[in-house]
Amino acid sequence: MKFVKGTIVNTVSIIAGGSLGVILGHRLSDGLKTTVMQGLSLAVLLIGGQMALETNNPPVVIFSLLIGAVIGELLKIETRLNKFGEWIESKFSSEGGSVAKAFVRTTLIYCVGAMAIMGAIQDGLTGDPSTLYAKSMLDGFSAIAFASTMGIGVIFSSLPVLLYQGLITLLASSVQAILTPEIIAEMTATGGLLIIGISINILEIAEIKVGNLLPSIFVAIGLSYLIVI
Repeated sequence: MKFVKGTIVNTVSIIAGGSLGVILGHRLSDGLKTTVMQGLSLAVLLIGGQMALETNNPPVVIFSLLIGAVIGELLKIETRLNKFGEWIESKFSSEGGSVAKAFVRTTLIYCVGAMAIMGAIQDGLTGDPSTLYAKSMLDGFSAIAFASTMGIGVIFSSLPVLLYQGLITLLASSVQAILTPEIIAEMTATGGLLIIGISINILEIAEIKVGNLLPSIFVAIGLSYLIVI
């Protein structure tokens, strides 16, 4: 359990931040909630844009998204995430779909990104959870803002974070040789575009099936070996 302490702290930070946000949410006006969510969405957009610009090979990112979209549609990842969110909602809330939506969106935000992947690998290989501790602070504060406007579904996003980052940490020694700096750059760029998609969804500009695009991050590994290395 020593090598998953960073993920455990990250999970607790989301639960704590989300709980505080739910408590504060009832005290905020609808106008303030909307403005806060819009501001946070723009911050997410900025983070995604910075990540996307790390690519040195745009064709890798483009084809990763195309291939990943096909895989995601066949696996119906978005549908499965929504169904799990709806199951949670049936147990804990009657807020007309808001729990499922909050769960899916914040799960993607917290799991897609270089800090989640590289922080978990660092924790597993060296026992140094510093990157995940930094991510925990960011996730905890964002969970306050998200939960104050989106509700209790944000808290349940801590479960996928625990499973996803924990699994990467436990498998860290076997993936270290695969994830070269060049490959990490393309994975980060692809993940950045998905984060931009999440921001677009939250701002309700369009509805992008980001869940179905998740395989793109892993497709980028294979394409990087073919094109970059």
